[in-house]
Amino acid sequence: MDIIYEQVAGLDVHKDTVVACVRIVAEGKTRRECRTFSTTTDQLVELRVWLEECRCTHVAMEATGVYWMPVFRILGEGVFELIVANAAHIKNVPGRKTDVNDRDLDRRPVGLWAVSRLACPE
Repeated sequence: MDIIYEQVAGLDVHKDTVVACVRIVAEGKTRRECRTFSTTTDQLVELRVWLEECRCTHVAMEATGVYWMPVFRILGEGVFELIVANAAHIKNVPGRKTDVNDRDLDRRPVGLWAVSRLACPE
């Protein structure tokens, strides 16, 4: 049986922006909200606060290049479980490859992924 997390977020990390999509299931209804943040420290702190206000239990992002590292450092201080997924595993999921699809893939039940849980980089 797959584990379904009801309040999760998927992040699509770029050089200058992070697109965050939160999925919240309450009373049998699913709600989704997406926001874009810049990669400045203040904006990443704002992202962390927003994810906590949404009561996300799990936040997943794709590890592509080095852009995920500062995001990981700041979001790692959050009250949610932060998961860094191996980009090669996500790209092997069938379907169209777009940034919107990346966010949607990131919202899938975390238990379906082969994920890499990485220690905070030095």
